[in-house]
Amino acid sequence: MLAVEKIHTYYGLSHILFGVSLEVNTGQVVCLLGRNGAGKTTTMKSIMGLTPPKQGRIRFNNEDVGGREPYLLARKGMGYVPDDRRIFADLTAGENLEIAAREPKEGEGWDKERVYGLFPALRTLDSRRGGFLSGGEQKMLAIGRALMGNPHFMLLDEPTEGLAPALVRILGETIGQLKEVGLTVLLAEQNVKFTLGLSDYGYIIDDGRICYQGTVKELIENEEVRKTCGI
Repeated sequence: MLAVEKIHTYYGLSHILFGVSLEVNTGQVVCLLGRNGAGKTTTMKSIMGLTPPKQGRIRFNNEDVGGREPYLLARKGMGYVPDDRRIFADLTAGENLEIAAREPKEGEGWDKERVYGLFPALRTLDSRRGGFLSGGEQKMLAIGRALMGNPHFMLLDEPTEGLAPALVRILGETIGQLKEVGLTVLLAEQNVKFTLGLSDYGYIIDDGRICYQGTVKELIENEEVRKTCGI
């Protein structure tokens, strides 16, 4: 579904990503693991068109989409949940969902009722402004808002950051449910135990370069990866 081929991304004159390549197959949960500042968020933003790479290719469903505007990628079936959530503080939770709604191209789609079925706590917060929600509530809302665009592929950037352990467990169950209904996920995280428990395949990024990749079993059994990630 997604193929990132040797991309180089810059912030101004600062070279951040150095030849990053990764693949995500349909129906998989693939993780991108690394410490803070390793290049995870820049990789996600590069894929979503927020910081287009200066070199390399990004293909989505066999179409070259590198450098496309984010709204065009959303129309093609990409959903994005940024690490800072980006909730509209002055809109209610329900309005945050409604503003992102798109009709599905085929089959059963996501609407408010289905999102509330996935996150029952949001139903009671429908009329509360986004700025008055807790961090965990905003995280659920951000994921729900992305689902309202009816994506086939979801980019989740640091979803567990700042969440209490109970909410991390609920989030893990939610991602498992999304995989069961056919959503493909690229998950960028620092929480190694949480991430490897959900993933089919993984990449380790450090200093803007992919340094290891493999199945979850291969990563866990690799001595260098265990030292790097603290597994």
